[in-house]
Amino acid sequence: MCEASKIHIRSATVDKKGSPMIPPWPGPVKNSFYKGFSSSASPLRASNCVCKATTNLWGRLFDEGYRADVAIHTDDGGIVYAHANLLGMASPVLKGQLKQPKASRRLKTISIQGFSYDAVRVFIRFLYSSCYEEKEMEEFVVALLVLSHLYAVSPLKQECEQKLKDGLLTTENVVDIFQLALLCDAPRLSLMCHRMILKNFKAVSVTEGWRVMQQSHPTLERELLESAIDEDNRRKERIRKINERKIYLLLYDAMEALVHIYRDGCQTIGPCHKDLRENKVPCKYIACKGLELLVRHFAGCKLRVPGGCIHCKRMWQLLDLHSRLCADSDVCKVPLCRNFKERIRKQSKKDDIRWKMLVKKILKTKKIAGASFLTSAVVSSLW
Repeated sequence: MCEASKIHIRSATVDKKGSPMIPPWPGPVKNSFYKGFSSSASPLRASNCVCKATTNLWGRLFDEGYRADVAIHTDDGGIVYAHANLLGMASPVLKGQLKQPKASRRLKTISIQGFSYDAVRVFIRFLYSSCYEEKEMEEFVVALLVLSHLYAVSPLKQECEQKLKDGLLTTENVVDIFQLALLCDAPRLSLMCHRMILKNFKAVSVTEGWRVMQQSHPTLERELLESAIDEDNRRKERIRKINERKIYLLLYDAMEALVHIYRDGCQTIGPCHKDLRENKVPCKYIACKGLELLVRHFAGCKLRVPGGCIHCKRMWQLLDLHSRLCADSDVCKVPLCRNFKERIRKQSKKDDIRWKMLVKKILKTKKIAGASFLTSAVVSSLW
């Protein structure tokens, strides 16, 4: 197990003097845990609210231990000296621990179990000046997160979460930090870790932290696997809908280009009474060039019957789709428009429903209710 895991697991013990312990394991993580939670809240940086001279003064008071009246003992035999009044003001938990009977000329003593002397010293110094060294934060961010939760120091807790967000959270430690965030009641950090695990699931699932979680918390592993499967299914569904919309947009462009070719003429294809010039400005319709080739093939193909030629079959389908979108077949210059209109009345109910669904999706995708070849009456009848 990595050092981060050892720190927060050891700190779950309770000493004889009533030191607080980490809350019990919260159980499986349901997706509803994250609903309605916003990750946009910016943490309070206490160091920005105090001038440098003041922070330096409080830092000196801590470093020199002037008239310190509290001795904080750590597991490795270290002692951090501090001032009871200041600790009580900074942490309600420490305030409760320091309510001891007054003894003449004797230091009050408390113990912080499960943390090294250096980590405890950085924590206590933050209570004085709201400052920390960047290197110390990088080294003790996990310990400081646990301490800030145990002793209810919200500014430090928010600062640790922000530092993890800014780069200290990696695929190697994200599983340990995720479990720690659940234990320390840090939903913003939990959400951040959860998203990172799902985004980098393959890399995270082979880390040491994941293997430890499999043995210690199999229920949490099962919940993460289910979340990963759901996320993958949603991703595939999003891709499917995007590709589907692209097809509908291409069909819409093809319908516009088809009307343009037969009504206005384009390059070498168009009505016989149009005077086509070689140096004509390039056509603005994206699908026009492809339709020109398809129209040329359709005009010269010997098979032409539906099913006989795949290119002709595609042209028949485009003409059929156009007839369902066309507002007035009597004045329409697209070939066979009126014939397809009459054919629709004789079509089976199943095919008619399938075509109507396609038309609805095209209209919904492009929102072409005001297009030149449609009228509001046609749109309303389709919907």
